[in-house]
Amino acid sequence: MPEYELLELLLFNAIRRIDVKPLAKRLLSTFGDLNGVIAASEHRILKVEGATDKVWLQLRIAEAIAHRMGQAKVVQKSALTNWNDMIDYCRTTMAHRDTEMFRILFLDARNVVIADKEQARGTIDHVPVYPREVAKRALELSAASMILVHNHPSGSVTPSQADIAMTADIARACKTIDVDLYDHVVNRHAILTP
Repeated sequence: MPEYELLELLLFNAIRRIDVKPLAKRLLSTFGDLNGVIAASEHRILKVEGATDKVWLQLRIAEAIAHRMGQAKVVQKSALTNWNDMIDYCRTTMAHRDTEMFRILFLDARNVVIADKEQARGTIDHVPVYPREVAKRALELSAASMILVHNHPSGSVTPSQADIAMTADIARACKTIDVDLYDHVVNRHAILTP
């Protein structure tokens, strides 16, 4: 089924008694693909001709379902043997955002994901992350290790100097409490392994 038909079915519940195909095609044209439509901000969605608050709500419902389905493939599963599922889940939750997000996957001693926590949201090119808060949360969850994940809304997979410095600071803070930092994933690419 083409993406515009899936989107039409979703929009039909938000706007009845009109042909929603033109709106579906406008949304896809504006945001590139179904993932982009689902992840778009309310402000940007409502700028598209024909989009309403009900359309926005219907898209949020679809997003919540997608996130829950992705999370079910990751939480309580081994992160290292389900790496592709983990990357897919991170892509679903973060890749199409227009602001930076920072998540942490906390693992137990068997590398099973025991928690997935959004640590912070930022601006278009920065997300504030504090090593102390990361270490505190790891202790609260009795985590043995963790994987850091964040997005660059620009799509760049190249870590900034701030990304590298922040990763090193978090690794140092967690080392003092015997929590390992396995990786730092930026936009689907595991490139910041300390």
